Formats: sequence, C-alpha cells, structure tokens
Amino acid sequence: MTRSTIDRRAFLQGGASLGLAGLAPAWAQGQPAAAAAAAPVRGGTLTVLIDPEPPTLTTIAHSAGSSVLVSAKVTEGLLSYDFDLAPQPQLATAWAVSNDGLQYTFTLRRGVKWHDGRPFTSANVAHSIGLLKQYHPRGRATFSSVAEVRTPDEFTAVLVLTKPVPYLITALSASESPIVPRHLYESGRADANPANNAPIGTGPFIFKEWVRGSHVTYERNPNYWDAPRPYVDRLIVRFIPDAAARAAAIEKGEVHLSPGTPVPLGDVERLRARPNLVFEPNGYQYINSVSRVEFNLENPALQDLRVRQAIAHAINRQVVRKTVWYGQGTLIPGPVHPALKKFYVPDLPVQPYDLKQAEALLDAAGLTRGRAGASLRLKLALVPIPNEGGQRTAEYLKQSLARIGVEVTINAQDFATYVRRIYADRAFDLHVSVMSNTFDPTVGIQRLYWSKNFKKGLPFSNGSGYSNPEVDRLLEAAAVEVDEGRRRQAFTEFQRHIVRDLPDITLLAIDSYTIADRRVRGHTVSADGIAGNLAGAWIGT
Repeated sequence: MTRSTIDRRAFLQGGASLGLAGLAPAWAQGQPAAAAAAAPVRGGTLTVLIDPEPPTLTTIAHSAGSSVLVSAKVTEGLLSYDFDLAPQPQLATAWAVSNDGLQYTFTLRRGVKWHDGRPFTSANVAHSIGLLKQYHPRGRATFSSVAEVRTPDEFTAVLVLTKPVPYLITALSASESPIVPRHLYESGRADANPANNAPIGTGPFIFKEWVRGSHVTYERNPNYWDAPRPYVDRLIVRFIPDAAARAAAIEKGEVHLSPGTPVPLGDVERLRARPNLVFEPNGYQYINSVSRVEFNLENPALQDLRVRQAIAHAINRQVVRKTVWYGQGTLIPGPVHPALKKFYVPDLPVQPYDLKQAEALLDAAGLTRGRAGASLRLKLALVPIPNEGGQRTAEYLKQSLARIGVEVTINAQDFATYVRRIYADRAFDLHVSVMSNTFDPTVGIQRLYWSKNFKKGLPFSNGSGYSNPEVDRLLEAAAVEVDEGRRRQAFTEFQRHIVRDLPDITLLAIDSYTIADRRVRGHTVSADGIAGNLAGAWIGT
C-alpha cells in the first residue's frame, strides 16, 4: 500500500479554554462566568452519583452508560472534544489526516507514565486500537478499516486504513476509545481482563477500591502529567438505585455531581429552586438522547404509509414535551440531535397534530371504525423502554390513539425482557425508545435505518425493519465521504427520506443535566461532561 501524503493542515492544539458559543438556548446556561474564572482550590473529596452500578470500570470492551461515566477517570484517550465536538489534545498533542482519509498520524505526549510507573508509548496506542477493533461494541465498526497501526518511534502512532472513516477523528475520547497498558492486556481476552475492574491508566485518578453495591473510590494521581491537576484528593462514585433516595441525597448535599438528571421528572423543578444546586446542560453533546416512536413494519397494517401518517397526526408533540417530559426537551423534526450541528436540519416537514386528518387517512387505508370492534379501527401492542420517560410516553400514546379508534396495549417489562421482545422476539407493533446519536450519525444513527442492520437479535439496531435502497446508498456514501460538504448533503437527503417514509416518529431531543453542588467548579469542560476525567474539578466555598 502506497503511503499517503499527510495533509499539512494538521490540527496543532494548545490549551485553549473552552466556551459555550453557538449552543442552542436550551443548553446555553452554564456556570456563572465569575465561578469559572475563580482560582482552583486544592483538596477535598468529590462525590459523584451514578445509576445503575457499572458492570465494569473500563470501556476497552464495553459501552454500558454507567461504565462510560467512570472509565475516563483512570484511562485516557488520544483526544477530548469541546462542546462543538472539535478535537482537543489529551494523550495526543498533535494530529494530521491525509488528504485521502486513509492515514491518521498522532504525535503523542511525552513524559506520561502509567499508574504502576511504566512509560506510556506508541506501543500502548497500537495495542489498544487492536483491542477496540476486536472487542468494543462500537469500536468493532469504528476501527474495522484500520489495517495496521505503525509506530515509527515511541511518540508517533500512524493509523493506516483500507477505506476512509471520516468520523474516526471524533471517536477517540477516553470514554469511547480508552488507551490501556499493553503490559496488562497482552494475553487473554480484553473483555475478561481483571484490570477492567481494577484499572491502571495514565489519568488523574488512581483506582483504590470497588465496594460492590456501594461505591468506587479513586485517589489523586500525584504524578499526573497535567500538574497541578487534579485538584481534589479523592473521588468517590456512589451507586443509589432508588430514585427517591437519589433525589434526597442530591438535595441534602450528600453528593456533589449527579449526571444524566437521575431524579424523577417531577422533582426537577423543585430541585432547580434549591439555592445550593446548579443544573448544567452542557456535557451531553458527545452522547445525547432522542425520544422516538418506532413502527414494526412487519405488521401489515403499519406497512401502509397512510396508517403511519395517521398515527403521527394523532400525536401532539407539544403535549409530549410539556406533559410527558415536564418540558425537559427540545422538539426536533427528524432523527438527528441538534448537538450534531453540522448535520442537523431544523426545517424538515412534520405531520401536524390533526385528528380529523388522522381519521381520514385511516378511512382511506380501509381501517374504518367497527372493523376491529364496536368503535375500533386497529389494535396495536406497544413496548416502551423501561424508564419513566418511556412509560409516560406510552401512556400518552394509549390515550391519544384511542381518539382515532386505535386501541393500544402497553407491554411493560424489565430491561432484558424489553430488549428481547423488540430485537429477538419481534413481539411489538409500536416501540417507544430513547436512542443516542452519539458523536456522529454514522455511529449513532445509521444503525437504526440501514437495511443491512436489520438482524434478528441484534440490540439497538434497525428495529422497524425499514428498507429503502436510496437511504442505504446515502448512509453508505456518508460513511466513507471525506469531503465534509458532500457528507453533510448526504445526511440531509437521508433525513428527508426518513420524515417522508416514517419508519419512526422523532419526538424530541431530551434535555439531560448534571445536577451539581454550587460549590463544585470546573466539572463540565468537554462534550462528554462528567464522563470526562474531572481533572479540573475543584470544590470552592
């Protein structure tokens, strides 16, 4: 393979401060400028609340949400990302991408040591990329085109690809693609390595203990490369499974940082009024959440576009936002979350709330009243994701669709049964889901609409069974397109097909917040928020 010429437009990154410019109004309320400008204070114990308890403490072979929240405290990535998803240095200090998109060259940070004292080198990067390619749920796709990782010296790593992967430069955060010590992962399976649960990394915190069912304790790394960080002496991650107990712990100040709004929706406004708390909306650009209603297109009635349009007309999205989600979301017209600014299309057509139009469409489809019962047109089984938002959305849909003669039966279950019912048993007609776009549409969105990803038993995939050859072409073209303008256009055309074909109905981009003790500063400085390393967090007065 001929070595590609490296593009001179290398992104040489410094230590520039991160800002909030350009964020949508719903996300623009960060910490007060005065707090951000205050001088950090050393010392103290910082407590983070997460739920559920993570299955493992390192994400080299896992992508569980709670594991994502803890992994980066110990193991770092090549890059981090600002709120606009622009890359920033971490273990790599400079990088360049070849003009043909087939070669990524990283200059690595010097003087970095693993927590056991061994030096960090390019060999660790090469080995970690290989493990991610083999074991990581998303990394298997992200790094599938990496033919080799060259290490011409200890501080240079060159990823050589067989085809372009334009989103790869955004996939290198600590939580998504951690760099782990080769000397601990040289043998055995990465997904069964003991170091996953007693990690050793290069990060600001050193793992001390994991008390199952209670907490994980980390201590300050005194030899961290980014001195004088970290500022706190100890980091404790607590697990509180009961929602009411989580709200109480937050309100009493027993925990300092609680990511992902881990309280009942009805408690949010009450907690907002507490003078000791701040609701931070940033830090959810990297992993974001979209609420949607997915159709099972194996149901003959739902194969008729008019029936899907009728159901869309029967949904008052404003009511869903205000009543179901307590106003905690932004209505969006299509499958792309507005955090992905380059790809978001705000003016896609939306089926307006119109019960008369819904009834007319069902009549035209031959589903007249009385067909399925005294006043019924159709009976449908609805499976919601087993959380508060999913259940409340399901209850709204049951009431709303009854107005147009569609009877909905809600089938609630635990999470494992929910996944099996949707993706293995295919025992549903409507599916209320919450899915993440992640940091790029090829990673987070293609899986939901690509016909080749309709595979029985594959979770969080094309659950509708949707198939459109032109959509497949657009997704496959965007997955390898190195020209940003052409890639953006492909995703724009893709979105227009989706809102026209209606394999699902996008409801809203869910607002996620970190509920923070007002004394804690410097905790949300990157697109992954509390899932970042918290090296800059400190406790004031």
